[in-house]
Amino acid sequence: MKKNEEYVVEIVDHGFEGEGIAKIAGQTVFVPGAIKGEKVKIKILKVTTKIAYAKVLEILEKSEHRRLTDCITDSQCGGCSLRHMDYDYTIQMKKSSVENTLKKALGREILVDESLPMEKPFYYRNKLQYPLGVSENGELTMGVFAKRSHKIIPTKHCQIQNELAQKIANDIFVFAKEHKISGYDEKNQTGILRHIVVRVGVKTNEAMVTLVVNDFKMPKEKELVAFLTSQYPEVKTIVKNLNNKNTNVILGTKNEIIFGNGYITDILLGKKFKISNLSFYQVNPTQTEKLYAKAVEYAALTGNETIFDLYCGIGTIGICAADKVKQLFGMETIPEAISDANENAKLNQIENSEFFVGDVEKTLPEFMQKRNVNPDVVFVDPPRKGCDRTTLETLLKMEPKRIVYVSCNPATLGRDLKVLEDQYEIKKLAICDMFPWTAHVECVAVLNLKGNA
Repeated sequence: MKKNEEYVVEIVDHGFEGEGIAKIAGQTVFVPGAIKGEKVKIKILKVTTKIAYAKVLEILEKSEHRRLTDCITDSQCGGCSLRHMDYDYTIQMKKSSVENTLKKALGREILVDESLPMEKPFYYRNKLQYPLGVSENGELTMGVFAKRSHKIIPTKHCQIQNELAQKIANDIFVFAKEHKISGYDEKNQTGILRHIVVRVGVKTNEAMVTLVVNDFKMPKEKELVAFLTSQYPEVKTIVKNLNNKNTNVILGTKNEIIFGNGYITDILLGKKFKISNLSFYQVNPTQTEKLYAKAVEYAALTGNETIFDLYCGIGTIGICAADKVKQLFGMETIPEAISDANENAKLNQIENSEFFVGDVEKTLPEFMQKRNVNPDVVFVDPPRKGCDRTTLETLLKMEPKRIVYVSCNPATLGRDLKVLEDQYEIKKLAICDMFPWTAHVECVAVLNLKGNA
């Protein structure tokens, strides 16, 4: 097999990104945009010693699950890699992907007990992040990055971004263009406006605008604030965020509030949450309610438990469960998030909680020793890299009756379950479609301590 060769192949499976998989002379070929069961004509783009990559030239036999894409930038941005499939089929595919991943990690079948799809899988992202830059003809441009590049694809309408957030971003872009506020030139590290970030509290309809700038001295700042606040009563706060480093990270660490109090609120499962621009807050609150409700259900709380909420962010999971427990402790590395978590506890009149800053792997063992507190139930919701070995070993030493593990990465979930399964039995597993039309999937698993009734 060589680059630029053409073949007719059967698509026999899907990869982790939802791409089709074909086999040519025993070698695996990844074919984005193809669906299992299809016969397609492909062109080889890249060949390595073990795998190859190809593009679809022609679909010869179409899957019954194929749908016409309804997005003009779909093929360029790569954000919605499953947009060519029926929505119900994407849920089936994610379920199979999770089961296959866990089977590889654990050496046995772990079946998904329940799938939680989204009823209306559109306009679900409550956090819009659009880069601004300079086009080839020197004009200001705004949109999304092309897949695996920093080329900006001009974007005015996206079917997964919150509609209010898009209107606000588009109006900021027009204002910047009219008032000659420069976009960021990544090559020369010049220009003022790097990103527009808009967060919306879906239940409260409150909006926060963060202007990520290369220099705090932004021209026409007061005029922009006046324009936004007169056009959008939903905008409760506007923040400038300084990021003058040569980095792929969107937000810097320095903020200047130029309107409002620096935060908005939203409601999850009847609880109100304060959200600042540096806080982690799930981007799909509709599905987050389903995910957290399932996590609390799996915890089987009676009202007498002491619970730990590890990697707690702004305290969302723990606070949603607080009414059903005796004592709640939460831990997170980001000081601003813990500040928000404590505020959120006060906001919801929760008096049985304590949130503190610390690396879970370092602080948790110290906390256990100092406070002599043993949890009955532990919620863990780690980043994509999963839990580190020290945290897992501490969990095994603590021996809580139940561990409820929320994961955004089935591969690291499987790795961590392998460590825990000597002492714990995996009782139930659900998947939640937090990111419709993408290959990402959220999981929640409950593990019961062996020998515990």
